Amino acid sequence: MSKLFMMKKNKFLFVFLLCCSFLMHSTSSFAQKTKKELENKKKQLQKEIEYTNQLLDETKKNKKLSLNQLVTLNKKISVREELIATINNEIYSLNKQITDNNNSIKGLLNDLTRLKAEYAKMIYYAYKNQDAYSRLMFIFAAKDFEQAFSRLKYFQQYSDYRKKQAEKITSANKHLNEQVVELEKKKTDKRLLLGSQETEKQSLTNEKGEKEQVFTKLQEQETNLKKDLDKKKKDSEKLQLAIQRAIEKELEKAQKEAETDNKPKPLKLVLTPEAQLLSNSFEKNRGKLPWPVAKGIISERFGVHPHPLMPNVDINNNGVDINTSNGTLARAVFEGEVTAVGNIPGSGQYVLIRHGEYLTIYSNLKEVYVNVKEKVKTKQNIASIIFDEDDSKTVLHMEVWKGKTKLDPEEWLYENN
Repeated sequence: MSKLFMMKKNKFLFVFLLCCSFLMHSTSSFAQKTKKELENKKKQLQKEIEYTNQLLDETKKNKKLSLNQLVTLNKKISVREELIATINNEIYSLNKQITDNNNSIKGLLNDLTRLKAEYAKMIYYAYKNQDAYSRLMFIFAAKDFEQAFSRLKYFQQYSDYRKKQAEKITSANKHLNEQVVELEKKKTDKRLLLGSQETEKQSLTNEKGEKEQVFTKLQEQETNLKKDLDKKKKDSEKLQLAIQRAIEKELEKAQKEAETDNKPKPLKLVLTPEAQLLSNSFEKNRGKLPWPVAKGIISERFGVHPHPLMPNVDINNNGVDINTSNGTLARAVFEGEVTAVGNIPGSGQYVLIRHGEYLTIYSNLKEVYVNVKEKVKTKQNIASIIFDEDDSKTVLHMEVWKGKTKLDPEEWLYENN
């Protein structure tokens, strides 16, 4: 009876170990997935820092300090802070995995000790009853053939069970060694991450120091900066007026067509079935649209926010400003039709592209490659961007509208350009 109980107990232990192994594998898979996501994010942030450094190098070629340099430094600092936070998340994840590994090793050691102790008892029992003559006598002493067969079967099963117990011990020992190796690897990864974290923190301290120096020197140019801000505000108003006129022009055209066909005048732009399909397609791609430049960083976000140098002055941006490299071309973020091409004196040209009910606007352009009513494709180059020699910067201004409502372009663009 005690032997039968021991066999059931060991069977239960084996099932328990299998369940533990499955759970550890599932946890490991989840951890690996999270680790991969964090590593991908870290690589993307490092690329963004490298590109920001490239833009800063371009800016520094001009010995004159500019607001663009401060804006780019601010962007670099925010990306660096995000990178440090990502590394912290990696370290936190590794700490959890190390704790789980330690607990797993402790559990496996206990199970291995128990399995070895039970196996030792079995070997001792086998040694005490190893006399082949005694076994034969035990079988032949059976009352009938059926009982003799059962006793023979018992010896065979007991032998198989011993073999399986030995295999389980070997398997548990192998799994334990694998866990120990994995633990050491995670500890090495953690040491490397801690070193990387210290390096990034030192870089962040240096960048903040550089920012303070630029900030202090630029404060002396506050009068000129206010003039630039007033000019930008007037340019923005001119662009909004151009957008308003383009929308009204299309509505007037639709109203004239309605008069010709003796139909009620539309109060808003009525879309053709094809234009409606395009509009729906544009809407479905929210957050997935390619950037209007091959590579760049957002230097000024949508909406009202404080000026980077003058906290008491607010900036109201109807779109986003994207800093990019000299020579970069502006491109359409989605297929559509060019609605308007115009010029803002002293601030370059602009292009309006309609995507059904939606409009995308691109300004601060030097040379435009498309014409009104021309159909454009996604990522098609539409214009070159002005390079400001005074500030050594290349900035594309982009807006997204739905009807007469301004939208935040950042919510429509893919996160990583």
